[in-house]
Parts: sequence; C-alpha cells; structure tokens
Amino acid sequence: QVRLVESGGGLAQPGGSRRLSCVTSGSTLGLAAVGWYRQAPGKERELIVCITGGSVTRYKESVKGRFIASRDNSKNTAFLQMNSLKPEDTAVYYCNLVEGCLSSDPTPSENWGQGTQVTVSS
Repeated sequence: QVRLVESGGGLAQPGGSRRLSCVTSGSTLGLAAVGWYRQAPGKERELIVCITGGSVTRYKESVKGRFIASRDNSKNTAFLQMNSLKPEDTAVYYCNLVEGCLSSDPTPSENWGQGTQVTVSS
C-alpha cells in the first residue's frame, strides 16, 4: 500500500506563490499517477491537475498557466508549484493516487490524507 503525505501549505498574499509537496510514507511512488485536489469551504472537492508517472499533465482551466505539477520519482515525491495565487485558490489541498489520470473520469484512491491548508489573503 502507498500512503501520501501533503505539506507546504500556509498563508500567501494574492499574487504570491506556494510549493506543495506530496511524499510517500512507507512505500515507493514508482510510476503511479498522482492527482492534486482541493476543497474550498462549502464546495466539492475538485481535481485541479493530474500528473502521470512520465510527467504528462492535465490541468483544470482555472489553474492552467498558474500552477505547475511535477515529480521526482527517485525521491518518491510529487510537487505542485502554485503561482499568481488568488483568494479563490484558498482551500485544503490533497494529493492522491489516480487511475485514468488523463481520461475523462479520473478515479482517485479512497485513501485520502489530511491535506494541507492554503490560504490566500491580504
């Protein structure tokens, strides 16, 4: 089994940046696809980007051009670089293993972690 732990959240100013990390705990990541999700208060959890083991990515339109997903398979870590942050980016961010990363219906594992809070405010 693979468990992922998110970190790197915190307070950011509008227009600022944060870099989130997602690292395996007790297992290797290998070439498994990873999805970055977020859930804002009162809203549904949404997939914002998926990255395959070969680093092919698919972004939600609202973050395209601002967020960059990457990974270092040798370190069993996935990253989410968030730039030009907006208040509407405020949410709890999660990573998870995903099946069908580039399909029309990506399916995450049910093994969700605690996520990391990102707050964008002046």
